[in-house]
Amino acid sequence: MSDYPEFESRMKKTAEVLKTQLASVRAGRANAAVLDQITVDYYGVPTPIQQVATISVPDPRSLMIQPWDGSVLKGIEKAILASDLGINPQNDGRVIRLVFPQLTEERRKELAKQVKKYGEEAKVAIRNIRRDAIEKFKKQQKASEITEDDYKGIEKDIQKLTDDYIKEIENIADKKEKELFEI
Repeated sequence: MSDYPEFESRMKKTAEVLKTQLASVRAGRANAAVLDQITVDYYGVPTPIQQVATISVPDPRSLMIQPWDGSVLKGIEKAILASDLGINPQNDGRVIRLVFPQLTEERRKELAKQVKKYGEEAKVAIRNIRRDAIEKFKKQQKASEITEDDYKGIEKDIQKLTDDYIKEIENIADKKEKELFEI
């Protein structure tokens, strides 16, 4: 942990948000995380699918969603169709099956662009946190709460923290991008 826990925890949170976003990007094999961002209308309340059904992976290319309450089956189907998953749910009256087709080269490229976009947004967020930190310490220096030398040291530390998190963000995004072209 650094000497700047407030800013480091915000940067760490940004990296975690990126991981969550990227988990919902479909990479060719079945992964229940693609459903994380999808909510279903459950008695008037938008509820994550995981909270109303059991999600299993019967084989590498499919997911099976089994709602605990049969009345929510249609709602789950509708939510999946409305999402940007690009998969048609198969409803047999008891469970919904999602069969993940092989990704086309074009779709892989689209998803890679999406991954890059998420990565860039995360880097911008990290830089904004750096800016907030620098502004905070600059005010302290102007108010003579810290010396010019202290400020220079802090600025260097904040920059190193920023560089470390930018590198982590790039690694996370690169790993996801490689995953897209593996299969």
